Formats: sequence, C-alpha cells, structure tokens
Amino acid sequence: MKENVDKMYQAYFQDVHRFLLSLSQNHHTAEDLVQETFFRAYLYLESYTGENVKTWLFTVAYRVFIDDHRKQKRTVVKDQGFFQRVFDKKKSLDHTLVTKETIQEVIDILENLPEKHKHAVLLHDFHELTQKEAAQIMDIETSYFKVLLYRGRQAIRRRKADEGNE
Repeated sequence: MKENVDKMYQAYFQDVHRFLLSLSQNHHTAEDLVQETFFRAYLYLESYTGENVKTWLFTVAYRVFIDDHRKQKRTVVKDQGFFQRVFDKKKSLDHTLVTKETIQEVIDILENLPEKHKHAVLLHDFHELTQKEAAQIMDIETSYFKVLLYRGRQAIRRRKADEGNE
C-alpha cells in the first residue's frame, strides 16, 4: 500500500502543489497542505474506489485546504499573490513573460471574485479538470458548478473589458 502512495506522490506532487498554491496563495502553506494531503491519502487509501487518481487527490487536497482555511480565516488575512512561476520550459522566454503577465492579470481579477467562483475557475481552467471532476472536488452538483464557472468567467470578462475601456 505504501508503494501506491509513493507512486501517487511522484506522479501528482507538482499538480497537487500548484493547486494548493493557487488556493492558499502562500508557498509555505501550500507545502504544508501538500504533505497533509498525501498523509491523508495514505490514511484513507482503502476508501479510494478506482476513480481517477488525480480527481481523488484533488478532492483530498481541496478538503485539506478547506479545513486549513477555516482555521486560518479566524486569525490571518492573506494578501499575497499566487502562481509565482509558470512551469513551461518548452516555450521561449518572451512567451513565458507574456504568459506570466496574462496569468497575473487574471489572478488579480480572481482575487476579487467570490470564493466559489474563484475555485471553479481555478479547478477547470487552470488545472484542466473536467466540470464533473471539479464539481466532485468541491462537493457540489455539476449543474451548480457550471453556474459558478459561468459567473466566474463572466466576471473576469467584464473586468477585462472595463480595464480595456480605461
């Protein structure tokens, strides 16, 4: 069983870390949450039902984040950016810089969205999960997830258009 968690850790560490970094907006918190995620995955490996491993791990990670967020929400106000770097070594430096700027613009907009809208956009558009997988991670119905994703995207489009008109 330990070998299964080791394989999952090696295969999905980067994805889980980026996901938790995007949610927590803090590198050190994300590292702690990743460790807690894989610890819980080890403890509850028998509850894994053969579904998509990435979806299951993201569900565990999301729940770890929510637990931590509830604890921290009472005491700490977070004001740092996230997605500190773009992990794409194949593209040119210029393209990477443009990508970072574009991502940072969207992140700035995301920070002002309601939390559920932000999570929906992050899971689906940034982490490339299906709507069904993302809804499962957020523990909501797929139809409600679609509404959250639509509203989140609309808010981003409106704010981008407002910036363009200035």
